[in-house]
Amino acid sequence: MIRWLVICGGVICLITASLLIGAASLWSGDFEARWLIMVSRLPRTAAAMLTGAGLALAGVVMQQVVQNRLVEPGLTGTPEAAMLGLLGITLIAPGAAIFAKMCVAGVTAMAGTLGFLTLSRFVPRGDPMLLPLVGIIYAGILGAIALWFAWTTDLVQFLGIALLGDFSGIVQGRYELLWIIAALAALLVLIADRITILGLGETYARSLGLDYRQTQTIGLVIVALTMAAVVVTVGAMPFVGLIVPNLVSRWRGDNLRANLWVVALSGATLVLAADVLGRILRSPYEIPAATIFAVFGAGVFLWLLYARPAVRHD
Repeated sequence: MIRWLVICGGVICLITASLLIGAASLWSGDFEARWLIMVSRLPRTAAAMLTGAGLALAGVVMQQVVQNRLVEPGLTGTPEAAMLGLLGITLIAPGAAIFAKMCVAGVTAMAGTLGFLTLSRFVPRGDPMLLPLVGIIYAGILGAIALWFAWTTDLVQFLGIALLGDFSGIVQGRYELLWIIAALAALLVLIADRITILGLGETYARSLGLDYRQTQTIGLVIVALTMAAVVVTVGAMPFVGLIVPNLVSRWRGDNLRANLWVVALSGATLVLAADVLGRILRSPYEIPAATIFAVFGAGVFLWLLYARPAVRHD
C-alpha cells in the first residue's frame, strides 16, 4: 500500500512539474498564465501521457502476437508504414482533416505490420534475437522508401518531423486525436484474456477454442491505430513499447489483465518524465522527448539483455 501511495505521489508531482515548467513563467497567476495552462500545458501533459500509455499497450499486444519479448511496433516497420501513408495523403490531399490522415496512416500501418508477420513465419524461433533483427531490416527498407518519396517531393523536413517524437507543438485543438488511445485501451481490457491465449501460439490457442485469426486481427488493429494516432500527432517514439512491458513483467509477472493498467501508467509516466526532462536540460530550449527516451531506452534494453531472469517469491 505504501509503495502505491509513493508511486501515485510521484506521478502527481510529475504532472504538476509538467504544468509549471516552460519558457513562460506561471507564477504571476494572472489571466495570461491560466490561459497558457489551459491551451498549452494541459494538452501537452495529456498528449505525453496518452502517447506513453498507448505505445506501451501496443508493445504488449505485439509481443503477444509474435511470442517474442524483444519485439515492439517500432521494430516491425509499423511507424514507417504509417509515415508512408501520411506522405501519400499529404501529397494527394494536403488539405485533408487530421482524422482522415490518421485513417490512411492506420491502413498503411496495418499493411506494414501484416508484412512483418508474414516475414516472421519464415524466421527460426530458436534465437529470440533473429526476429527483432529481421524487423529492423524490414523497417529500414520501408524507411528508405519513405525517404525516397520525401526526397523526390521535397518533403524531407516533413518526414523528419514525423520521425522525431516531440510535444513542443502540442496545443489545444492539435492533440485530441490521441484520445482514441483511451478507447483502444478499453477494448484491450475487454479482450485481455484472448490476447494472453494468443501469446501461447496458434496451435495451443486453437486447442483452447480461441478464434486465432480474429483475435490476431483485433490486436493488429489496436496496434495500427495507436501507432497512426501517435505518428500523425507527435511523431515516432522509440523503445516505449519494448522496455515498459518487459519491466512490468519482471516486476509483476505475466498476468496481462492485471498488468494492463500498470503498463499504461508506466508508459505514460516515463514518456511524461522524458518530456519534462527535455524542457529542463537546456532551458529555455527543448530537447525532443523521443531523444531523451531513446538514450534511456537503449540503456534499459542493454540491461534487459544481460540481466538475470527475475525471481518471484509470491
